[in-house]
Amino acid sequence: MIRTLTATRYAVPLREGGSLPAVLEATDGSSSELFVTKFKGAGQGARALIAELIVAQLAALLDLPIPEPALISVDESFGRTERDPEIQDILKGSVGLNVGLAYLDGAFNFNPLSSAEFVSPERAADIVWLDALTTNIDRTVRNPNLMVQQREVYLIDHGAALYFHHDWTGLNQDRIRTPFPAIRDHVLLPIAGDIEEADARLADRCQPASIARILDAIPDELLTFAPTGTSPAFENATANRQAYAAYFRERLRGPRTFATLANQAREEVLAESPAPLPYRR
Repeated sequence: MIRTLTATRYAVPLREGGSLPAVLEATDGSSSELFVTKFKGAGQGARALIAELIVAQLAALLDLPIPEPALISVDESFGRTERDPEIQDILKGSVGLNVGLAYLDGAFNFNPLSSAEFVSPERAADIVWLDALTTNIDRTVRNPNLMVQQREVYLIDHGAALYFHHDWTGLNQDRIRTPFPAIRDHVLLPIAGDIEEADARLADRCQPASIARILDAIPDELLTFAPTGTSPAFENATANRQAYAAYFRERLRGPRTFATLANQAREEVLAESPAPLPYRR
């Protein structure tokens, strides 16, 4: 279950990329916690938040570490005292449910030169497989979107994944089955184990029933959200869930060329790169 909390304090903006997330304090009625929150009123819209929820739950399904995802409710009065007009506009457009990941206190950004020891080849291969499945273009050396806390590497920031859902009308079987060439730039590819072995480990976990549970956890409010002046892509939330389910059903159908291509890219990178540092704990 994904918890729903109420935002109580806008702590600090995180001026990275186009989504302008923020650290918020939120409460479940008994205690307060900090969450790195993305807003549906930001430039990337609700679909970036949907991507966050789907990928976070897939990561949990595959036993990959990710900060706890949560739904963060923002009321109309929240942020009225915010002086920055850009932030105030985002908060006004984000009344209702938004998406946060638990704030990792004391964590630091993953660096492939100094942090590789915290990721085993098998774990790296599993992360590469997940990102190839979800077409995540945002896990590169330039922008790893990995955090290290107490020697554990956590996956964060998946708003750029599942980019197909920004153009449902252009989606067809060929496009769904297309490999993911951008995986060649993945920050963990040089230290990853065999991706096809990861495919054998992970694909069977992503059964239709598991995907359905992941999609059921996405609120109707996000699935039907459309900025002022636009229309939602689907008549209702149920139709949108069915479209996501059909996408994953086809993308996960064997043979999975996205895994084969990822492994080929790994072999090419290894052939042209110095040997990676040995994994150690």
